[in-house]
Amino acid sequence: MTIGKWIAPATLAAAMLAIAGCGETRTDRAISGGALGAGAGAVGGALLGSPGTGAIIGGAAGAAAGGLTDKDDIDLGDPIWKDKD
Repeated sequence: MTIGKWIAPATLAAAMLAIAGCGETRTDRAISGGALGAGAGAVGGALLGSPGTGAIIGGAAGAAAGGLTDKDDIDLGDPIWKDKD
């Protein structure tokens, strides 16, 4: 496999981990991280030939990154599904 095929998935993985910090609680962060990770993993997996596997791995990595960080580590604001009262 050439290095060019790894650039897009690596960039998506880095972006996924950076964005996984959305939410106030660990649950919010795990959900948003898992969703973002699954999307990024599916795109990366499609480039490498297996979008389903990429989505599973990306979702697990995103959920772990979101669930294992707290608001003080990365704070990107409230998730879009929370009310803005």
